[in-house]
Amino acid sequence: MKREWVVYEDPRAFLDEDKMCNELTLDERLKILREIKMKHTQEKQRILKVMDQDDHGRLLPPKELWNVVEYMGPSGEPVVDVKLNNFKPKSNHPSGGFFGPKSCGENFRLFLEAHPVYINPFSSLLGGYMAYFMAYRDPQWNPDFDFSHLQKEHQKYGIYPGIGATQHFCQDMAIGFKLGWGGLLEKIRRYRKINPEASDFYDGLEQVVLGVQDWIQRHVEAARAMAEKEKNPTLRRNLKEMADMNERLITEPPRTFQEACQWTAWYQMIARMYNGSGSMGRIDVWLQPFYERDIAAGRLTDEEAIFHLACLFLNDTQYYQLGGPDADGKDVTNKLSFLVLEAVHRLKAPTNIGIFVWKGLDLKLLRRGVEIMLEDKMGSPKFLGGDALIEGFMRNGYPVELARERAYSGCHWFAIPGREYCLNDCVKINFAKVFEVAFWEMMNDPIVKPSIEELWRRFEDHLRRAIDIVREGLDFHMEHMHKVFPELVLDLLCYGPIEKGLDASHGGVEYYNLCLDGAAIGTVADSFAAIEQRIEKEKRLTWRELAEHLKNDFKNAEEVRLMLRNIPRFGQGGTRADEWAVRIAKAFTRLVKEKPTPKGYNIIPGLFSWASMISMGQTVGATPNGRHAGAPISQGANPEPGFGGTPTSLAVAVASVQCGYGNTAPLQLDIDPILGKDEEGIEKIEALILGHFKMGGTMINMNIIDKEKILEAHKDPSKYPDLIVRVTGFSAYFASLSKSLRELVVNRILAEEK
Repeated sequence: MKREWVVYEDPRAFLDEDKMCNELTLDERLKILREIKMKHTQEKQRILKVMDQDDHGRLLPPKELWNVVEYMGPSGEPVVDVKLNNFKPKSNHPSGGFFGPKSCGENFRLFLEAHPVYINPFSSLLGGYMAYFMAYRDPQWNPDFDFSHLQKEHQKYGIYPGIGATQHFCQDMAIGFKLGWGGLLEKIRRYRKINPEASDFYDGLEQVVLGVQDWIQRHVEAARAMAEKEKNPTLRRNLKEMADMNERLITEPPRTFQEACQWTAWYQMIARMYNGSGSMGRIDVWLQPFYERDIAAGRLTDEEAIFHLACLFLNDTQYYQLGGPDADGKDVTNKLSFLVLEAVHRLKAPTNIGIFVWKGLDLKLLRRGVEIMLEDKMGSPKFLGGDALIEGFMRNGYPVELARERAYSGCHWFAIPGREYCLNDCVKINFAKVFEVAFWEMMNDPIVKPSIEELWRRFEDHLRRAIDIVREGLDFHMEHMHKVFPELVLDLLCYGPIEKGLDASHGGVEYYNLCLDGAAIGTVADSFAAIEQRIEKEKRLTWRELAEHLKNDFKNAEEVRLMLRNIPRFGQGGTRADEWAVRIAKAFTRLVKEKPTPKGYNIIPGLFSWASMISMGQTVGATPNGRHAGAPISQGANPEPGFGGTPTSLAVAVASVQCGYGNTAPLQLDIDPILGKDEEGIEKIEALILGHFKMGGTMINMNIIDKEKILEAHKDPSKYPDLIVRVTGFSAYFASLSKSLRELVVNRILAEEK
């Protein structure tokens, strides 16, 4: 008989003897939950070493189940992962991989059956996840579907093509809340009869639901068993209540606020494990009915609601939006919006909460968000430029009502819950690589006299070609992805996949708007400006001399490098580099929107590099802005670190390069905490946020952190295990990041303080 692995957070490790028999308050439980969070975080830092991503709620499994694997990460540093040694997927292909909906669903069910049970008696929610199903996909792409004809140009232009990319769109939690797992299962079986040709797809969906139900059942049984042994009265009662609640949730939809939080926890865990999804959307909208009913019935207090929310956020760091308009243009901000912020404030752990700042916003929500960001110094919440996002999405031909429904669901992106497939943050072009190709093509052309306008012409031509290659790749992905690794978990809560028998990546949902991000705009704008100033205007260098210096990575030419580096830069305000950045952004946007993919898919441009500044920079030689070969590119829409001006000039610069079609070009700001020490400072930050969005900005990621602390933490991360920074679109523990990514954060923060 298979052994059942149960991980139980033993209260004796956290409670004194006298507390073991006493009732516990919610505050006492939350304090212990934070201790448990840090215990697991430090264990992950010790074993996994590098986690250059969101601080997921993932726990490590029992040591007896460890299968430790090591590989080279994108930052060039070794990455360690711990897989479950009691699960091995069943292959359905000569490559050894598993592909298609039936095989993926069956293997995910086997994965859940092997996955341990996790019970934290201090939490109000059962469950915790310990491994990623994606880690067992080898190979990740079915070799029968060959795209080698595209790969040469992917490499040439620094393209992240998105072929084989998963998730990065948003389900609608309302579907799950209406049907529950039992209702979803009944729906799958009903539509299986209507669409018999899609039997493999329905097999996969059914296996996912059955696997989840079994996983929940095992938690129920373990919680009941632990309740019998538990001495503390609060925890014993809590275990029994959680067991009763979850026994009902195996088949029935949630009725209460706590049940809705628990249902969300189960869903977000399987979504994260299945393919990394972290999209949740408008939490203060879909939890509001449960909150209001429970408050009216006297079943819930605000303190209890805050506690349940904190437990949900500890379960995993998903992406949530607060505020914003409904389809009719009425602001949805409500009491729950503020309770979510309060839960974040009390939790003191990484979260990904965005406040939708628009013309109809309740400004009290903005004020509270700024206060919490300044007080907690954890990079949360972030701020979303609602008006520009709504107006931009409408430029794709959509009505305002639909544009208002798009919800913040990921690092820098939005999606219509349950109705839109986007591949947000998956497809990128490295402008620096395109620039490099154009530069050397021009310099190696014997019949052309080099000039800035000739370089621009070639840059634009190669950018056009890179975008065409992306279009071909997107069509290839859309044709084959459903046969490789379908979106089974997200399909469950979308409108159309179950009804049509089609995966979301293959026509299952209503809208298809595929994201394409440009990266390195600061690097390239400064390079154009440096050439224009130092070669064409001042004639301090010739084109051939520049080419030699770039080829040799400025060897024995530090004075030349610094001369190129020290020009008026993008972000300083009123510079030629600012104008070049606008020109690049406009050209990129125009070329993307010139036409859809050959098969008719709309593409929406944005500017974002995620945390890929290091890996993208590694493939690019020295650039005319004085950047060394292999050094990181500029981050997203931001100027190069140290060459932006004041926060205001930065805000103006980033607002000027927005693409304007509903995807973002975020502003990254790192601000000294002294600014927010009084009412005047809070008002200045509010004014900066509102001003940037009034100019057309779409998102602000902000860190409040002082120079001394970040320097100390960089020298010895173990001194500050709970220091949290917003890296790009996500927050993480500083000590969890690779050295190279820590250096980027440090350099950016130090530069902004100058």
